Amino acid sequence: MAAERRGSWFGFGFCGFGQALGAGHGRQVHSPEPLCAPSAGADVCGVSASWSYTAFLCRAGQVQLSGSVGGTADGCRDAWASETLLVVLRDGRGPGPGAELQAWAPGSALRGEPLWTQTVVSEAQREDRTGDDTRARPLPLLPGARAYVSPLPPLYRPLAPELRARRLALGTEHVLLLDEAGQVYSWGGGRHGQLGHGTLEAEREPRLLEALQGLRMAEVAAGGWHSVCVSETGDIYIWGWNESGQLALPARSLAGDSQPAPGQGTGELYTWGWGKYGQLGHKDTTSWDRPCRVEYFVDQQLQVTAVSCGPWNTYVYAVGRAKSGGVWTKA
Repeated sequence: MAAERRGSWFGFGFCGFGQALGAGHGRQVHSPEPLCAPSAGADVCGVSASWSYTAFLCRAGQVQLSGSVGGTADGCRDAWASETLLVVLRDGRGPGPGAELQAWAPGSALRGEPLWTQTVVSEAQREDRTGDDTRARPLPLLPGARAYVSPLPPLYRPLAPELRARRLALGTEHVLLLDEAGQVYSWGGGRHGQLGHGTLEAEREPRLLEALQGLRMAEVAAGGWHSVCVSETGDIYIWGWNESGQLALPARSLAGDSQPAPGQGTGELYTWGWGKYGQLGHKDTTSWDRPCRVEYFVDQQLQVTAVSCGPWNTYVYAVGRAKSGGVWTKA
């Protein structure tokens, strides 16, 4: 069995608070640069970016903060950053195999005592079976998929038992949930159409997106006031606010912009929407209402495998393309 190819993280966009974006020169990075981790030798495996700081999860289980706040914590399985709350999933302090959810004020530097803690009890433990369901279900969805964490009170929010969640994403005012059957639910504020129910009304409880019924979705993501999902066949569906072209649909403010670069290669990165701080990675601060390929990764023979977007910056994980017979190929 072939060994896993190890790659590197890259960053671009706003770094006015000292976020570890590339070399960190000035307040903006307009093109992808190799990540300059907060501490030398850190092997970063996950990134969660808020507006003024970023949380980096290292393979050794350490969380490191970079930007307007700093700090480190050991024994971590996952971390999720927002401006009002930093949530860390850590190894439990008890004798069992479970994990402990900790919520911190970002400015605490992960020192002292967290704002609150909660032991995460797995479904396997509840049913008195062996095993542990605290496996990777990325925050803000909690292990066991029965609750999620919110930056606004109440911080711990249970989900109805019938919602078998696979992924959960938070926008500024709304929530998207992808269930085990590939269906999408949304709730929260809807004033920009981000809920996808054909109205601008808010929804207090999770509501199934009827327009997507019959289509199995594989991923969901939530921007500030827009929503995205990807089907199992690779089709992208986007709805909500489009004032900067973030829906990849023509925006009046961007009329007359040139066409995006062509290309349909595996592992290529395309970005669009608001680009004021270089967060699109195109060596400028242009906003785009059409998908545009980030040429840096093509030029460097890199294949993008993961993307983490903050409000004003972007982090990307990429590996070198497979080399066969002296020729670089798309793996």
